Formats: sequence, structure tokens, C-alpha cells
Amino acid sequence: MDHVGETHERPRRSLWARLRNYFITGIIVVAPIALTVYLVTFVVGFIDENVLPLLGERYNPETYLPFAVPGIGVLIFVVAIALIGWIATGLVGRTVVRIGENLLDRMPVVRSVYSALKQIFETVFSQSSRAFRDVVLIPYPRQGCWALGFATGTTRGEVQDAIQNEVVNVFLPTTPNPTSGYLLFLPRKDVIFLKMTVEQGIKLVISGGIVTPEVSDGRVGGGVKLAPGGRAGTPGTDPR
Repeated sequence: MDHVGETHERPRRSLWARLRNYFITGIIVVAPIALTVYLVTFVVGFIDENVLPLLGERYNPETYLPFAVPGIGVLIFVVAIALIGWIATGLVGRTVVRIGENLLDRMPVVRSVYSALKQIFETVFSQSSRAFRDVVLIPYPRQGCWALGFATGTTRGEVQDAIQNEVVNVFLPTTPNPTSGYLLFLPRKDVIFLKMTVEQGIKLVISGGIVTPEVSDGRVGGGVKLAPGGRAGTPGTDPR
């Protein structure tokens, strides 16, 4: 009788195990698609709600259409930004921008905020900029522990003058929110430069190490060779 009970119990457990695996597989397939659609819909809807009312009913395309067309506000927003950029590159545009910046420079608090934001955007969107294009490994929070960060450039100015060794600006993101973190100034010799892309590094941070870059030809992310025993190479390995 015991054997008969075990025979019935095994198919039952096997059925629940299969159902659980199917459910987890469905979550893995559906969740990324659903979240992507939700985020895209949210962004498009947010821009449409804030851009279309500025046109007024007379110039709003939805006024003459029997149905709403999502994305019209996004299209208008992109065209408007490109048009402003085109005007700003001309003589008249540069003059207007210069006058506006001179006015902002006279406002004590506003000028500090504007100057910082302008420098950040110019650094990030500059075609020749290397900001946030290097993924690095750094010893943090102590020697023997490693954390993933993003090199934002070579340290200059008073910070570098106060340090004897050449140091690198490293942004250390937090998990699972990579938009917050810490700015560290580390000696270049203690920084391991990886060849994985920024997108791969961000995925690694957000997932808490669950999503890792593919390992090929004995390299992690195509950058750091593995030494015997699986340990990474010595700090200071800069492929550039």
C-alpha cells in the first residue's frame, strides 16, 4: 500500500512542479513586455498631455480627427527641439542664448543651478565625450571586495592637485536604482577597466548580478581575463 501511495504522490508533485515552471516562464516572458509597453505608453501619454494643450484647439490635430492619435505630441516635441537647436546654431540664436545666459548669471541661486545642469548636459551629449562610456571594477567598500562603477573622466583641478597619484572620477551606482550613487576619486592603478558596454553594466547593477554579460574566450564581458582560480586580473588593467 505504501508503494501505491508513493506512486500517486509522485505524479501529483511532478504536475505541480511543471505548473510552477510554466508560471515562472510565463512571468519571464510577459513581465518585460508588459513593463516596456507600460513605460512607453506612460512617457508618450505624458508628453502628449503636456504638449498638445499648448497648440490650442485650432492647431491641435486631434480636433479634426474622430479619434485620438498617440504620439503626435512626441513628434511635435522632437521637431520643436530640433528647430530650437537649428536656430541656436545661427547668429541670431547664439545672440539670444548669450543674452539669456547673461540674465541668468545675475540671479544668485538660479545661475548656480543653470551652470551645473548645462555642464552636465554638455558633457553627456557631447560627441567627443567619454562620459559614462567605461565600465570599471573598483575595490569597494574595502580591499578584497569589488564593485561595478562607471568612469566619468580623469580628475582635474583642485581635487587632483590635492592627491599625489593620478585619480579617476568613478560613479558608483546603487542597486537596483542606478540613478543614485556615490562619486569616488580613485587612483588609476586601483581601477580595472572592462570592455562590457554601459548597457550591460547597467543591467548587471539593476538585476543585482542576476543578468550578467556572456563569458567568451576566457573573458568577463570581453574585458578582464580570468586568472587561474577564476580571479580577475590585477587592478590597473586599462584596455585603452
